[in-house]
Amino acid sequence: MDTRRAQMQSWLPDALAQAFAQQGWGAVAEGELAPASADASFRRYFRWQSAERSLIVMDAPPEHEDSAPFVRIACLLQDADVRVPRILASDLQQGFLLLEDLGSRTYLQSIQAGVAPEELERMFEAAIAVLVRWQLASRPDVLPPYDETVLRRELALFPDWYVARELGREFSAEQSQQWQQLQSLLLDSNLGEAQVYVHRDYMPRNLMTAEGEPGVLDFQDALYGPVSYDATSLFADAFFSWTASERKAWLTRYWQQAATAGVPVPSSLDEFLDHARLMGVQRHLKVLGIFARICHRDGKPHYLEDAPRFIAYLRQACAEDARLQPLAQLLDSLGLPA
Repeated sequence: MDTRRAQMQSWLPDALAQAFAQQGWGAVAEGELAPASADASFRRYFRWQSAERSLIVMDAPPEHEDSAPFVRIACLLQDADVRVPRILASDLQQGFLLLEDLGSRTYLQSIQAGVAPEELERMFEAAIAVLVRWQLASRPDVLPPYDETVLRRELALFPDWYVARELGREFSAEQSQQWQQLQSLLLDSNLGEAQVYVHRDYMPRNLMTAEGEPGVLDFQDALYGPVSYDATSLFADAFFSWTASERKAWLTRYWQQAATAGVPVPSSLDEFLDHARLMGVQRHLKVLGIFARICHRDGKPHYLEDAPRFIAYLRQACAEDARLQPLAQLLDSLGLPA
């Protein structure tokens, strides 16, 4: 029995009544509840739909997920004029939120279905504009820092989960030395960047296709950290691959618009691209570890189907940057092909 769903269905009538009253929508109509989506965490989403209204119910079990950051960061994004789901009712103790429905098609789904080049251009110009506005709203001491402790903890996911659990290997003394050299390189670059608000998963899967600018989802883990992070996530996507030339062109477009707007990106494009490359390596190693953990701990093996994409990203970074020789040697010794 799905006890969480039963608990949610007991909570939902009062939440709907509250939302309808606050929005002036009249009486609550008869509606149907159906699964909308799930993500890599313990959260899942349902769509409540009647003839006139469509709303989203977030189910975030409080023993696994704290929904308070979602509510707080939603307010920060709204203050930056970023479109996020309005929170219509909430019960943080039980872990339920009733949200505005921003539609059923993500950027990723639109891309996979096929969009005209001019529409793709419009979509990503809008995504860049939203990101720049979010970064311009940044203030220190509002969000937790994306500091060395967090970065090291994320990097550790690669040896702890991808290498140990997925590959069944342990680092040799030589591999451990290569790993330490790589971590030092990445941390020096990541921590040396200017700091802004970082969504941490600003990618097509979390952007909703809409007229005008996209709706932004999955922002509850936002931190204050490296300025290159979200642009790198957007164009080195976890579930869709651009070519290297396309990725560089889009990153260049972001850098130009961010610099013009006053976001603290480096004054040199080459320096920004160097930062983005090493930021990408940190992220790709982290995500490989996360996907292995989701597979082996949470029983969701399909995430690892995208592992070759991340290995390809890492190999390409090694080919572009001689400083990443320790990573290239490590990948070789682990038998991870180009």
